[in-house]
Amino acid sequence: MLKQLTGRTVVSVTSVLPSLFPPKPFSCLPPIKLLPPNSLSLASPSSSRPRFYSLVSQISHQRGIFDGASFDPYYLSCCMPEKRLRVAVLLSGGVDSSVALRLLHAAGHECTAFYLKIWFQEDFENFWSECPWDEDLKYARAVCNQIDVPLEVVHLTDEYWKNVVSYIIKEYQCGRTPNPDVLCNTRIKFGAFMDAVNGMGFDYIASGHYASVIHPSSDETNKPSVLELSKDMVKDQTYFLSHLSQAQLKRLIFPLGCIPKEEVRKLATTFDLPNKDRKDSQGICFLGKVRFMQRKMIKFSEFVARQIGEKEGIILEAETGDFLGMHRGFWFYTIGQRQGLRLPGGPWYVVDKDVNNNVVFVSRNYFSIDKNRRSFRVGSLKWLSDRPPQETWQLQCKVRHGPGFYNCNVTIEQSEDEDEEVAVVQLSEDDQGLAAGQFAAFYNGRTCIGSGVISESWDDQGFPVCEKAMEIAKLEDKSKLGKPVKIKVKPESPLEDESVQKDGTEIEIAVGS
Repeated sequence: MLKQLTGRTVVSVTSVLPSLFPPKPFSCLPPIKLLPPNSLSLASPSSSRPRFYSLVSQISHQRGIFDGASFDPYYLSCCMPEKRLRVAVLLSGGVDSSVALRLLHAAGHECTAFYLKIWFQEDFENFWSECPWDEDLKYARAVCNQIDVPLEVVHLTDEYWKNVVSYIIKEYQCGRTPNPDVLCNTRIKFGAFMDAVNGMGFDYIASGHYASVIHPSSDETNKPSVLELSKDMVKDQTYFLSHLSQAQLKRLIFPLGCIPKEEVRKLATTFDLPNKDRKDSQGICFLGKVRFMQRKMIKFSEFVARQIGEKEGIILEAETGDFLGMHRGFWFYTIGQRQGLRLPGGPWYVVDKDVNNNVVFVSRNYFSIDKNRRSFRVGSLKWLSDRPPQETWQLQCKVRHGPGFYNCNVTIEQSEDEDEEVAVVQLSEDDQGLAAGQFAAFYNGRTCIGSGVISESWDDQGFPVCEKAMEIAKLEDKSKLGKPVKIKVKPESPLEDESVQKDGTEIEIAVGS
């Protein structure tokens, strides 16, 4: 049993919690009849399904490892079933990671499950009415008990605060909008945890992410591993994995990359998982499933308020400089945000922020066709192959998680201080929610090639804030402004598409699978 990880004791779940469900009897796997070398390779995504189906089925039935369940052997195609591996599986207690574990077990791999216990879950457990991670851990243990897979709890509280939470707070204080999910994957799940289990004999690390990794065949080890879109374009999570390094990618398996979400749910029922009816969680990774005493989910704005506090500031109309109202602090708002402004006569949108003077500029003309929102700069570039792409003229780009792509052209140049490369990105269409601090992920067809952090947008000009508004923002004594102006109701414009903008909405926080 694992005793130490990152300087903290790792406690086996079997010594912490009672079993929710009695474990099923476990029978040893039969001897494996080895196939000829390279008889099955996942290196080529163009492999035909019939041939692949036949080979996967052959391997699976040789091992007798379908756990008594009947399902399509093709579901094992992202599990590297042609090999016998030792796999460290990240298990959250959710359906996705649980199905991923069962598929890896069905493929004949020797699995050890790991539950990551991190910052919010630990430091606040005595504050809340119940341990927020208790239910997740019980489900994780019950899933492992079904197939007699060991489960270890790994404490990464200090690493989480240092590498994710403190960075998030700093970015908000600087007026940017960071993405904690990307950082969690890069720095914690496949960073601190990967470093901690390095040298323990695991061939790969697996999780329930919706993505696919194509590893080179045994005779092409000098070639890079490739991150590709999952079969489910809506659930696809390559955006959150786009900032990994090649060294990290080479050690990963994502069993769900070949399976649509609806089929994952069916597999949970087929496997009779203890959590098969559990709802999917949504939201931001690092806050965890933290509840109020009244059992309400904590909202992201409340987390920001707890960490940074509140400071009253003014809201000005960008075009006129009119004083419209007050806000709680510029760090609660991101470019393109509509919710939370509490202004009549809208919809109003955040179009700019004066960080030094704590002023938020808004406009009702955010969707006007004369506002160019298709050019921006990207820094902190990281390419999954560890080298920039040779062709950057006709790529695709995601500026947020979701199925939507833009065609784009990318030009690589040196930053002004010449200490790093930056990408100048030109999208094929305007985007209403470009925000500094968010990630832009780049694709070549189905292959994710890397990402970076958006630093400047709108052709480096931003929304045109008038000179009067800029001067008012610099006033030291803003009490002289008097009362806010009476806002006139503006007729609704057909150009305003509120369904497009999602940044800045109040969301419930829960850990994903």
